[in-house]
Amino acid sequence: MVSETRLHPAELILPLFVKEGITEPRPVKSMPGIVQHSRESLRKAVAEAAQAGVGGVMLFGIPTEKDAVGSGGIDPSGILNVAIRDVVSEVGDSVVVMSDLCLDEFTSHGHCGLVRPDGSVDNDATLSAYARMAVAQAAAGVHVVGPSGMMDGQVAVVRRALDEAGFRDTSILAYAVKYASAFFGPFRDAVESSLEGDRRSYQQDPANLRESLREVELDVAEGADMVMVKPGLPYLDVISAVRDRVDVPVAAYQVSGEYAMVEAAAANGWLDRDRVMMETLYSIRRAGAQLILTYWAVDAARRLRAEF
Repeated sequence: MVSETRLHPAELILPLFVKEGITEPRPVKSMPGIVQHSRESLRKAVAEAAQAGVGGVMLFGIPTEKDAVGSGGIDPSGILNVAIRDVVSEVGDSVVVMSDLCLDEFTSHGHCGLVRPDGSVDNDATLSAYARMAVAQAAAGVHVVGPSGMMDGQVAVVRRALDEAGFRDTSILAYAVKYASAFFGPFRDAVESSLEGDRRSYQQDPANLRESLREVELDVAEGADMVMVKPGLPYLDVISAVRDRVDVPVAAYQVSGEYAMVEAAAANGWLDRDRVMMETLYSIRRAGAQLILTYWAVDAARRLRAEF
């Protein structure tokens, strides 16, 4: 009766990985309980999430082949676009289907954009690739695209491309604040990242807050329907500041490193996994995130529904 913060299953979004060319799911070693899905197991996982009451899923594709320009992410027959069609046909509108709009899983160098001969990322050249990728995902039936590459101007370019292609109802969840974080490590195992170097030239400095607020304001001005802060727990102050700054829904991504460190501690008997899981989610919700991407989405949703 006196709890000040409520959490609902519909506010949870489950990230899912699908790998091209496999017939059985493959465990991600650094993320206990998480797998790279086959197309068939992905369908089952999404149906399970829908049954648990989870509000949405975020899809990441892992191709068998990569190239310098990430063409697999734009190809309508590429694994991510195929997976979108699979998932939409499986659950329809009972779950909001979201997709990662970034080149890093598809590029041989692992960067989120196209790379110049000197190794730097070409922001403007990347934007045209994002535009084509967004239209391909929308054509596959996705409800929400999630531009996550942190290129300047990406939201405006994606919105324009979607509108011009007739996909005016496709929403944008902008990764408006994405820090150059060490907490992303296990995720790179999950997507078999080919990253060379680091992403500090285009992701946010973990020491900065005002810079991130400027990024958020730019994305909202460019047409973002929702904005996201990533990671979650180390940046609760940022989530709170963003919530105070904008009037669109705010999301937070509880990333792979946050998940992995709790699972590892629980496996050693150092923490009560379920209690810590829920405590972390409530802390992110309390900070102001209306939506939470979490690898615990199904587990947490079931616990919440049992409490209802």
